[in-house]
Amino acid sequence: MVITRTAASPAPVASGEDRHRLGVLTGVAALGLDALASCAYGPEAIVLALAAAGAAGIHLTLPVTLLIVALLAVLVASYRQVIAAYPDGGGAYTVARRNLGPGAGLVAAASLVVDYVLNVAVSVAAGVAALTSAFPALLPWTLELSLAALLVVVGINLRGVLAGGRLFAVPAAIFVGALAVLIVVGLVRGHPLHPLPAPSPVTVTASVGVLLVLAAFANGCAALTGIEAIANATPSFRADRAARARRAELGLGVTLGALLIGLALLIQLFGAQPTDGRTLLSLLAQGSIGTGPGYLVVQFATVVLLMVAANTSYGGLPVLLAKLAGDGALPHVFGLRADRQVYRAGIVLLSVLAGGLLVFSGGQVNVLVPLFAVGVFVGFALCQLGMVRHWLQHRGPRWRPRLAINGMGCVASTVAAAVVTVEKFTEGAWLVVLVVPLLVALFAAVQRAYRRIGGDLGVDRQPGSPRPATSVVVVPVVAITRLAEKMLCTALSMGDRVVAVHVVFGTEPAEVAEARDFQRRWVSWQPDVPLLLLDSAHRVLGPPIARYVRSLSEEHVVVLIGEVRPEHWWERVLFNRRGAVVARFIGRNTDAVVCALRFPLHQPERTVAR
Repeated sequence: MVITRTAASPAPVASGEDRHRLGVLTGVAALGLDALASCAYGPEAIVLALAAAGAAGIHLTLPVTLLIVALLAVLVASYRQVIAAYPDGGGAYTVARRNLGPGAGLVAAASLVVDYVLNVAVSVAAGVAALTSAFPALLPWTLELSLAALLVVVGINLRGVLAGGRLFAVPAAIFVGALAVLIVVGLVRGHPLHPLPAPSPVTVTASVGVLLVLAAFANGCAALTGIEAIANATPSFRADRAARARRAELGLGVTLGALLIGLALLIQLFGAQPTDGRTLLSLLAQGSIGTGPGYLVVQFATVVLLMVAANTSYGGLPVLLAKLAGDGALPHVFGLRADRQVYRAGIVLLSVLAGGLLVFSGGQVNVLVPLFAVGVFVGFALCQLGMVRHWLQHRGPRWRPRLAINGMGCVASTVAAAVVTVEKFTEGAWLVVLVVPLLVALFAAVQRAYRRIGGDLGVDRQPGSPRPATSVVVVPVVAITRLAEKMLCTALSMGDRVVAVHVVFGTEPAEVAEARDFQRRWVSWQPDVPLLLLDSAHRVLGPPIARYVRSLSEEHVVVLIGEVRPEHWWERVLFNRRGAVVARFIGRNTDAVVCALRFPLHQPERTVAR
């Protein structure tokens, strides 16, 4: 037998798919918002830690920032190599699974899942916090505003990753441009335009030392979350995907590093310190460009960017979940891609989890921030360790300098992961340490279930040759109607033998007479199909039919259930839908194949021959 298949031309399909994929600029806008938005809270987190040592600690802002930017440079270089070596996406999960084993891959995936979910919740809550700071009257509606902002981001991402990239490119460009102007003007002037507000009273509780620097470093590492998202979502880019993703990764790293260093210079130049009711970025904007329209642009752009920074997770996590689904660690529904290149199941799951965190925390940022950045550095460390083993095994061109880069990334990420976990453990990081193993156990349980199902189905094994087998079709009949005629016509074409069954309720004289009348009309109809009456003492349909089905000796048993399809939607309430109930009961309690035959109403009567 020859099977022919008509294939569409590949070029139009590819170009059609590429229309909904990312370029370099839209890739930075869609996947780099989390990293860019960290400029609004990363430097402030460093200053808050250093303020424990008073003015002497504030002078360490630039050295700590340079240390974080150095780690950023190593991570960017490392992830550019990850993109080149593994352009199919998945980032840390793919690298760890292929080089360190399935267990390490699942740990990396679980860490990234936690970080992505937390990123959505923290970004939305931080944006709403900035909004309520500007408009205190909105403070009682913090949770409602957070959930509304989340729904807006979800709706945009359901229209495709490219739609989000194009839409969010505008606030990202305004934010970066405003910060660049703020930094340049402030550095050129060399002093604040107006004296900054007096800092909040601070009790000096620590001295300048290694522990203080480590605490500030741990706080500032929040600025590096999201730097891995481009490597995770490389398949979302247009062809040549790896080259475009590498350029986007480099552009994101350079922009973020320059902004962090510029803000650190301004902090030390202006002597900015934490002030109650004011963000550090607003203080720098006031000192650099005053409180006029430029100040309002910075504040408004910050609010918008913080809210939409959650888009990074929507670009990265659904792709990661699709990779996990492809490897059998999650239900396969997470690997289904709809139009516009959207993994809808992943988007819905991320939204539900992030919404749950917002409800749990009441939309309060200070409840969520201690959980942030722990999981991502575990993924960083495993990814870099996997790349070290990759270069040792494959040894391609220039493998030694590449090995050195990933080796430095592995050491730096491991140290950062340890510092962040220890410093934030009692503040809530213990919860992440608990959740990651639970997610790994969940992934492993799903994989075991799929292996068991695959064994039962004979996946990856050649089945035996098809052969004919005896079959019987059981047709439950409620009344002698056109529906019964249609069901029997269909059943006669399906099996070797057809049996019609009719359930009889009770032994009352009226019910017995009704059963005899049905049997008489059946004989008068002469359908050439035997009729079997089944007694039901409890006045239910499913159990007596299931008992009869289990008693049959044929190899294949098919139960054909008839359903009426009304012409108008409101007519559905006129039917009892007992057929669906019977179908579910038989499907759960027997090995029979249950088929449904839908009979449309208001259909012209046709002869059996036709």
